[in-house]
Amino acid sequence: MKIGNFDLETDGTYIIAELSANHGGKISIAKETIKAAKEIGANAIKLQTYTADTLTLDSDKEDFIIKGGTLWDDRKLYDLYKEAYLPWEWHKELFEYAREIDIDIFSSPFDKTAVDFLETLNPSAYKIASFEITDYELIRYTASKGRPIIISTGIATLEEIKDAVNICREVGNDDIILLKCTSSYPAPIEDANLIMISDIAEKFGVISGFSDHTLGSLAPIVAVTLGAKVIEKHFILDKSIGGADAEFSLDKDEFKQMVGAVRDAEKLIGTIDYSMTDKKKKSRQFSRSLYVAKDIKKGEVFSEENIRSVRPGYGMHPKYLNDILGKMSDKDYRFGDRFEK
Repeated sequence: MKIGNFDLETDGTYIIAELSANHGGKISIAKETIKAAKEIGANAIKLQTYTADTLTLDSDKEDFIIKGGTLWDDRKLYDLYKEAYLPWEWHKELFEYAREIDIDIFSSPFDKTAVDFLETLNPSAYKIASFEITDYELIRYTASKGRPIIISTGIATLEEIKDAVNICREVGNDDIILLKCTSSYPAPIEDANLIMISDIAEKFGVISGFSDHTLGSLAPIVAVTLGAKVIEKHFILDKSIGGADAEFSLDKDEFKQMVGAVRDAEKLIGTIDYSMTDKKKKSRQFSRSLYVAKDIKKGEVFSEENIRSVRPGYGMHPKYLNDILGKMSDKDYRFGDRFEK
């Protein structure tokens, strides 16, 4: 599967820098963030396309007041989203700028009007946010556009994940990526359950990845070693910008370190390869082999005293030692000679 020009099967881990609300209300900051994401090695920048009115109701009733130990407790949902949203009139300029500097760009739509709007910008993919996984009609409509669809599974039941995958396939879209996600902000590391990444891929027959809300970059690195092909992490130019997501976002230096660590983890994982590379062959000089440990005259019997398995590895393979012991020498050998019969 490809997202833009990136092949998820051969090109490594697809790293998404999530802009989210980290724009400080200024398009200039949004563009600087996109530029920084490109400079530090992210593969994509992701936006969120909504308005307060497409996400919630402007109601003062208790149901619409945030509670439950979040960063935003006691705020009204409508007010939070009104503050955090990225203006739709910025999108075209941001898409054009990202393409100009050659970084992938797409967004999370939060209703059908957002999908229709984003279609005019030709995004390389769509992302369904974790809290929208229960909006089956949004998933159906988004998947029907035939673009790769990335779905966070943070608050979903097993049945809801099955439903989301089946809905995509019902409309002919099998380019599905499911992200393990813990929908807490920030998320405690003990709730990450990264072992689910490989299980998600196997259970649903999809590419799996990780949408991370933990602090720091350890979790994404571990996720890659467990099979994550996509990493999504909130990115902010500088935490002094502030905003709804600043506390659990990585700044430029932190994100750069994460990208580097993920790329190193990929190198460490490597590929399954039992062949003898040139490096392996060279290193075999330090392996064991059979050498003459004591002068041997022709007709003398080979014993553990005069033939030993020692370093270096230029002599006969040690596996032949027991075949040789007890047999008679057909020539003279000197101490330190390679034993090559």
